[in-house]
Amino acid sequence: MATILDPHAGQPVLAAGADLADARLVAILLHGRGASAADILGLASDLALTDVAYLAPQAAGNTWYPYSFLTPMEKNEPGLSSGLGVIGALIAQLEPRGIAPDRVALMGFSQGACLALEYAARHARRYACVAAFSGGLIGPPGTPRAYPGSFDATPIFLGCSDIDPHIPLERVKESAAVCRTMGAAVDERIYPGMGHAVNMDEMAAVRAMLAAGSQG
Repeated sequence: MATILDPHAGQPVLAAGADLADARLVAILLHGRGASAADILGLASDLALTDVAYLAPQAAGNTWYPYSFLTPMEKNEPGLSSGLGVIGALIAQLEPRGIAPDRVALMGFSQGACLALEYAARHARRYACVAAFSGGLIGPPGTPRAYPGSFDATPIFLGCSDIDPHIPLERVKESAAVCRTMGAAVDERIYPGMGHAVNMDEMAAVRAMLAAGSQG
């Protein structure tokens, strides 16, 4: 149940793709600011992998946290911690069903990409993959990045424009470097002049990551 301190608790989680009982992988899809779970779930049809189950949680008010991801973290509370908690709760619910984190992909666009990356860094382990479309690690410049743990060669995709109005190029590069230091296999792709969007090259790269994921 949602509370003032946990605004995203109890929000709907939409599903598409394979049944959980039959899925080779589960992809958790996180929508951007002002968008919805239904919007980001459109990636499922674009990825066109029939053995993957897709789960898309909904943020309260269509926004995971109120300000830019570059704002001091305390100003984005309690939404930030609540959003991270939604991801953790979904992963915890999958494990009793025999779906370990190495069969879970974390994916998001914009605000959702930032949330996915920040969750993964704070809970580093082997995932099927992590894909951040136009996003980066959360916090203002100079935020300490001494995250514990190792990604154990998790494939991590970061794709962004060089002129994205919301995501500074420097933050994408910093996030890629942090993930490499933590043992991830990072695919960083910067697209000149693209703007704030997802392109077909990004989709193809992430589709390949998912297709090569755990065979269960």
